Amino acid sequence: MTAGPAPSLDSEITWLLHRAAQRMHVVTGEQAEKHGLQLRDYIVLSALDKTPGLTQVELARALGLDKTTLMTQLDRLEQEDLVVRHADPNDRRRRIPAITAVGDDVRARVARASEEAERSAMADFSQAEVDMFRRMLFTIIGTTVDPGSCL
Repeated sequence: MTAGPAPSLDSEITWLLHRAAQRMHVVTGEQAEKHGLQLRDYIVLSALDKTPGLTQVELARALGLDKTTLMTQLDRLEQEDLVVRHADPNDRRRRIPAITAVGDDVRARVARASEEAERSAMADFSQAEVDMFRRMLFTIIGTTVDPGSCL
């Protein structure tokens, strides 16, 4: 594989975050594929696990995905018995996707494998540094829901 443009220590933080996200997507994506999922499948299942009760539109917004893209993703996950969609009791036109027991089992297995892959990718850092990095990222993200997707 040919190396692309490499960041350096004086690179813009946005560039460094982008490249770090690419790296983590690769290591997590490899774990998802070992369990028969695409990375996007795993991210959708994780979002459903962490934020249950969102409508499809709210989930699309939270993930920064176009509604059509998410619907296609949910269709596939539903066919695999990983997700089920229910009518919103407050508005039957809206659908609320939920992770199934089968989906949660696969998600949990990928999560465990991904945690190990993340630890390996960050092996040069102490646990205190990893915890600080996590807090820094959480602070940068805040409570915003930004448009666009990193998926």
